[in-house]
Amino acid sequence: MALFPLSSNFEGDFVLQLLPVDTENTMDEVAAAAAHHSVGRRVRARPGHILRIRRQGSDEFLPRTMKVAEAGFKPTETIEIIWEAPTH
Repeated sequence: MALFPLSSNFEGDFVLQLLPVDTENTMDEVAAAAAHHSVGRRVRARPGHILRIRRQGSDEFLPRTMKVAEAGFKPTETIEIIWEAPTH
């Protein structure tokens, strides 16, 4: 367990946030931490949508249960948090 800094680029937000997370956090926990700084402030909530994470510039989402330590991020690397529509 260790504190790890990432930069958060939240979909619909114009502000990049420095996001301190723990190396044991899952991508779902990282997305929730990023949402805390954006949703309800500069981004409207999207009930029923799932937040997903990908590396900036990538089209592939990281697995929701993957831990920060497993992702191979570099300190202050920018991640994108994207709203994913629910599947019915």
